[in-house]
Amino acid sequence: MSARLLDVRELTVRYDTTEGSFTAVDGVSFHIDRGEILALIGESGCGKTSLGKALVGLQRAQQGDIHFRDTNLAALSARRLRPLRRAIQMVFQDPLSALDPRQRAQKAVELPLSLHSGLSRQARREKAAQLFNDVGLDSTLMDRYPHQLSGGQRQRLNIARALAPEPELIVCDEPVSALDVSLQKQIVDLLQTLQQRTGVAILFISHDLSVVERIASRIAVMYAGQIVEVLPKAQMWSHAAHPYTRLLLSTIPGTSPDQRRLRQAPPDEESPVNPYALSQGCRFQQRCPNVQADCRERAPALSGQGEGHQVACHHPYAPSGQTLIIRRAVS
Repeated sequence: MSARLLDVRELTVRYDTTEGSFTAVDGVSFHIDRGEILALIGESGCGKTSLGKALVGLQRAQQGDIHFRDTNLAALSARRLRPLRRAIQMVFQDPLSALDPRQRAQKAVELPLSLHSGLSRQARREKAAQLFNDVGLDSTLMDRYPHQLSGGQRQRLNIARALAPEPELIVCDEPVSALDVSLQKQIVDLLQTLQQRTGVAILFISHDLSVVERIASRIAVMYAGQIVEVLPKAQMWSHAAHPYTRLLLSTIPGTSPDQRRLRQAPPDEESPVNPYALSQGCRFQQRCPNVQADCRERAPALSGQGEGHQVACHHPYAPSGQTLIIRRAVS
């Protein structure tokens, strides 16, 4: 069996607005291996959620391929895609709005079992009870409605629901951003434990590198609809080559002021243009401290920087970080 589970190639997602077409995801390519946790990180509005929804069939992609196992999901009709839905599940950012307010917790977990498992009613109840236990929910909560649960309990319920059909891939869209710090750690630890126990692959979408660092084995960095860097987590601090990745690293709490030298824009750019509106060149050019003429003229493509490391930059940082030194904060 191939290690490659998901292979996304040149994926593009557009939205029609009153001002015309807007490209939220622009020619994105990446892969996820079986049992891997890949983090997709970037600022709000960079296209992360649109990409995640396209993978699970909640958003139509206008161009590109989504190869899952040996099947191109992007080429399937809704009818042919339906049998594969159980294999790719999603955990949403807001745990309350993701749940039916009229549905008790037990029913929320049993419903995907009734759709995908073929289990008897009694077997579904037993499976739901097991899933509650797996995600750390007491069985006494099974009869409660979503509004009767805490934020952390709701997200655990969403995770149990996603695990119910025994998927091969779970897309987690900012699953801890609505929770306080202590609950964030609990949910991240839970996802790690469940991944190790079940072998499910996870795409973990986040804007917070300090959270991503706890869970991911690889990191993909997204900016203005494009992936600008992909690298192993172990190389994040020593080999980050794209200026935007360095900017994200510099914002992690604990870095000193002299380690935050990336500017929002050069002095002559008081009002930067929306990066999506740039007709040519690198989309990060207005915020980059190392911008040069070729950066304004042609867009960089992802290119190899070593094993498992790709960056889309004409002038990437060297592994030693000579241009901008960012040291990991000592906790």
